[in-house]
Amino acid sequence: MIKPQDIKPIVQNAEIDDDFAMLDLIDNILDLSESQYPRFTLAKNKARFLRMLSWYKNKEEWLDVAPLSGVNKLFKQQTKELEGIRSSKLDYEMELETGTLTPSQRSYRRDELKMCKVQEKMAVHLISKMQV
Repeated sequence: MIKPQDIKPIVQNAEIDDDFAMLDLIDNILDLSESQYPRFTLAKNKARFLRMLSWYKNKEEWLDVAPLSGVNKLFKQQTKELEGIRSSKLDYEMELETGTLTPSQRSYRRDELKMCKVQEKMAVHLISKMQV
């Protein structure tokens, strides 16, 4: 199994975004070092990613001391949110496959797709941790 510390960011190619491959290889995004974080085109998406990372990290720590009712509520919320994330991810993938987007639209959709993949990974990890 590949460990997050073994994954090195690769220079971004105009046609291939290596972050997508890296995201597929890792189990827990919270284990990545800052230099391994996905790259985003827009600064607001990087900030959004960091807020999301912080939220999931806090929830993961909270699970250790959370009451069962709180864990059940979070489990239901994350399971429902995961459905929405996967739906959005599919929409972005289909839009990118059409080939009708301008370069600007394409860049934005790739950022959003990357954000969906990150959020999906984090949600799946958090849900699996609640099931233990």
